[in-house]
Formats: sequence, structure tokens, C-alpha cells
Amino acid sequence: MASNKPAPTATFETHSFGSGSENEAPGTWGEWNPTEESIRPVRGRHRVAKQRNGLARSSTVLGVGVIAAVGAGGIATAQDKPAVSISLPDAIADNLPDAKSLPGMGSLGSDDADSASDVLARAPLSTAGLTAADAEQGTTDAGEALRARILQQAERQQAKADATQQAAEEDAAAEKAASQAKARQNDAEKKIEAAKKKAEAEAKAKAEQERLAKLAASFSLPTSSYTLTSSFGQSGSLWSSGYHTGLDFAAPTGTPVKAVHSGTVKSAGWSGSYGYRTVLELEDGTEVWYAHQSSLSVSAGQKVSTGEVIGRVGATGNVTGPHLHLEVHTAGGTGIDPMAWLNGKGINP
Repeated sequence: MASNKPAPTATFETHSFGSGSENEAPGTWGEWNPTEESIRPVRGRHRVAKQRNGLARSSTVLGVGVIAAVGAGGIATAQDKPAVSISLPDAIADNLPDAKSLPGMGSLGSDDADSASDVLARAPLSTAGLTAADAEQGTTDAGEALRARILQQAERQQAKADATQQAAEEDAAAEKAASQAKARQNDAEKKIEAAKKKAEAEAKAKAEQERLAKLAASFSLPTSSYTLTSSFGQSGSLWSSGYHTGLDFAAPTGTPVKAVHSGTVKSAGWSGSYGYRTVLELEDGTEVWYAHQSSLSVSAGQKVSTGEVIGRVGATGNVTGPHLHLEVHTAGGTGIDPMAWLNGKGINP
């Protein structure tokens, strides 16, 4: 707090402040006790005191405040105050710090105006927000440090977004590759299945050919030098049943008639409209009838082998010309198509 005690008398050099006029000659000042009429009101906690220890407190404190404010990078303004020239006693001046040692004042105290301007341009106005990491990196400007952190954060976010996008693209590529691989696998499986079916069909056909070849080796045509004239199931008035019950091989009289397969002669002789007929029973019970023969070469109970002659082509019975009438009956007695039966045995009349 300011004191109102009288201050010691101090001698000042060339003072230009006070209540005197500008033309008043310098001299020794006496005790100064300000009154409400001699001073104007001031704001804040400032108080005007008498001189103490040879120092005018109001002007001196103001001068030190200006120096401190400038050294801290701020701006101090003494409103409505005329320029003041201040000289300090040696006791105080010797204890004041060097202006160049104050923060940001090294070059401001220099006579080089350009150097001082450069310092002001380079010196940060504030170090608020600077971290230890910023200081280690040599960053002294809070704005630059904030900008650097924002850029780093943006770079990290961009890197994260790029990584996410790359992961999504890799997942999509992997899914596409898996889909394509599955499609290729399905195609391959289909091809394998088709090839397998084809191979099976070919193998089956080959087996059938081999089977027919075997049968053909054990079966033979019933005669030779013939012409097929009437087929099984053919309708007409020539047949008492209204349709043809066998397969006709037209051939000259006397053409050999052969056993189509090995078997046993069940009957051989005259049989009405069939003329001379031989019935050959095979091992599976199938019966083969040979009708309209001109002569017979075997008798009942005789065993014959494939291709053995059992009679001759003729025109006996109900006929219009010499031919061999061939019928085939199942073990149950049902008549079937001789052409289909022969084909099933590998024989193609």
C-alpha cells in the first residue's frame, strides 16, 4: 500500500512532469502532498505517493512496467501521458536487470532496427499450449505447434481411413477370388462329372458290345441267302389269328436251316398249318420254332449246338411259297418279336 508519509527530498535532473509549466526551470522540489484538486482520479489500485529514496514512484513504476510489458511480448500503453524522461539513482539502476537479458528483448535493445524487427517477427507472442515434445523438436511457437499437431492428427486419420479402405478392398478382392475359385471348382467338378458319365457310358457301351459279341459267337442266323418278307405283328387275312406271329425268311427250297443256339430238340414233325416244324428249347426255357420245312434232320430229345443244321427250307403247310417261318416263345409260352430277340443276342438279320 502506498504511504502518505513525507518522502525524503531528492534531486532530479531536468524533470518535465509535475504541476509546473514547461518553461519552469529545474530545481530542488520540496515535500509533495497531492490533493484531490492537484491530481486526477486513476483507475485500479494505483496510488500516487511522495518521493521515497530519491524515486518518484508514480513515474518510475510506470517506466518499469512498460519495460516489463515489452519484455514479455505484450504491449503497454500509457493513455493520455506525455513522454517522460527518467533517470534512476545509481542504487536502483545498478540492481535492475539488463534489458537484453529479458525474454524477447535481446535484439529489441539493439540499435539495429532491422535486427529488432526480425526478432519480433520470429519471436512467439505466447508459449501457451507448447508441450515437452514440441520443445524437444525445437518448436517455440504455440501456433506452429498446434498446426503441426493438427496436421499430424489429420495424417493419422487419413492413414487410418486409407488402411480401412485398403482392408475393405482386400476383403472384396479376397471374396471375389474365393467366388471365382468356387466357380472354377464347380466348373471343374461339372467337367469331371460329365467326363465320368461319358466314361461310364462308353464303358457300358463297350461292355454291351463285348456281351453281344459273345452272344453273337454263341448265336447264329437260322438260314442264309434269304429275304425278309413278313415281320412280327403284321396284320392280314392270310393268318388265322389276323396278324403274323413270326418272322419270314424267304429262300429257295432245300436251303439249310440251322440252330440259332445250343439246346435240346423238344419236338420235330408235322404240325398242321406250320407244315414240318422243329421246336428247339434253349437252356433258359426259351423255345424257337422252325416251320414250313421241306425236311427234318433231327428228332425229339436230341441236343444240338449253335449253327448245326436241323432241317431244310420248304413250302409245307399254309404258305404261298418256300420260306422259313421263325417264331420265338418265352418260357411262359408268350410269343415275342423274333427280330428284337435276335438283335438282343447280337444277331442282325
